[in-house]
Amino acid sequence: MGLVLFLMATLWAVGWVMKAPVRARLWMIGLLYVAVVIAQLVLPPTAALRAATGGSVQPWLVLGGLGALALVYGAGLGRLRRRATDTTPATAPSNTPFREAELNRYARHIVLREIGGTGQKKLKDARVLVIGAGGLGSPALLYLAASGIGTIGVIDDDTVDGSNLQRQVIHRDDMIDTPKVFSAQAAMQALNPFITVRPYKRRLDDTIAQDLFAEYDLILDGTDNFNTRYLANRAAVVTGTPLISAAITQWEGQISLYHPASGGPCYECVFPNRPAAGLAPACAEAGVVSPLPGILGTMMALEAVKHLTGAGQTLQGRLLIYDGLYADTRLMRIAARKDCACCGGGATAEPGHA
Repeated sequence: MGLVLFLMATLWAVGWVMKAPVRARLWMIGLLYVAVVIAQLVLPPTAALRAATGGSVQPWLVLGGLGALALVYGAGLGRLRRRATDTTPATAPSNTPFREAELNRYARHIVLREIGGTGQKKLKDARVLVIGAGGLGSPALLYLAASGIGTIGVIDDDTVDGSNLQRQVIHRDDMIDTPKVFSAQAAMQALNPFITVRPYKRRLDDTIAQDLFAEYDLILDGTDNFNTRYLANRAAVVTGTPLISAAITQWEGQISLYHPASGGPCYECVFPNRPAAGLAPACAEAGVVSPLPGILGTMMALEAVKHLTGAGQTLQGRLLIYDGLYADTRLMRIAARKDCACCGGGATAEPGHA
């Protein structure tokens, strides 16, 4: 048996010196292995060749099994590598392949069956706009950046205040009085230098909403006032852009994905009327527990990753309500309303309505 193993090693070494392909070297060794197994099975026990090659077929079968396992393992690693470098184009193809540092950074995504290299490429090519760099926007922006979203826009006209730091974790104490979009940009690019951040230091209004939304694949609304929420919803409906919207107050939060263009409801289908004055006070008035925006903002980022990669089931058609005080989570089915003044039950809104 030792003589045959020596011959196998010699074949491999000679092939390496002659720069023969690995596949060719494996074929030569495989043919020798098959010849030995056939000799063990066909020749009588007293044959000299059988005795010279071990005298029994069992050790060769064990050796063959171990070799097959090694080949399968190597093929699996190669397949994972190919998935990581898959350049299948997404909705906005990028000609830039993954750098080695990016492959290492996103390795935990790439090994997920639901994301893989193809999904990570979709994230790299994606463009996501976040409205608001406050309580909800802070964790959403950080996790979008960490996830490898290629282009992230953030629009906010506010500056960092000391009272924000209780919950707006993207900002730091030394960024007080800095525009939130620039504070967020610095934190995101410090976390992930492989992404592009587009800061818009201004308030979202109807003069820019539609044109701005048309530049992005997905909108995340983390604002704290109903005027902006309805404006964002109408602009998303007109441009056909999916919208992830969340809201929080005190100990509770809610989140859903609104996309009438793909059969789901819009925000106005679910909330056709603004609440009466005093029924939904802002966080500055009602208060909010510090980790709550982190929970809902992180959910927004998770829904974004799922939507962009096609993983799992998103919250389209479902409204998730989270009660942090009693650790209770509820899911409600929501549907488009045919009499919706914004989307008409899924029909495209007229541009003049936004």
